[in-house]
Amino acid sequence: MSAMVQAEDKAAGDSARKLRHVVIFKFKESAKAEDIEKVEKAFAALPKKIPVIQDYEWGTNNSPEMLDKGFTHCFLVTFASEDDRAEYLPHPEHQKFVSILRPHLEEAFVIDYWAQ
Repeated sequence: MSAMVQAEDKAAGDSARKLRHVVIFKFKESAKAEDIEKVEKAFAALPKKIPVIQDYEWGTNNSPEMLDKGFTHCFLVTFASEDDRAEYLPHPEHQKFVSILRPHLEEAFVIDYWAQ
């Protein structure tokens, strides 16, 4: 395979890569159901407000393994690049979301990875 074809294959592969931003929340015991619902709705609204978000999904824990350590909510945000993630994190709409979340959050766990 020529170097040019290899470079084209690599470029095509890179464009198909997806940067996953996984955010998992443990809410304070004092957080009411309506507080948590407000957080869920605010997070779900971000893809319409921040164009660099390629995909978004979320759910609540239903694992029978009992290893959740009190974390209940998982959110998966997909970006095309690290530059897109860098735009997202300080974005004013993301910061508004954080201000809604913060009073109710006990702890967060975040991990980012390139999907294989």
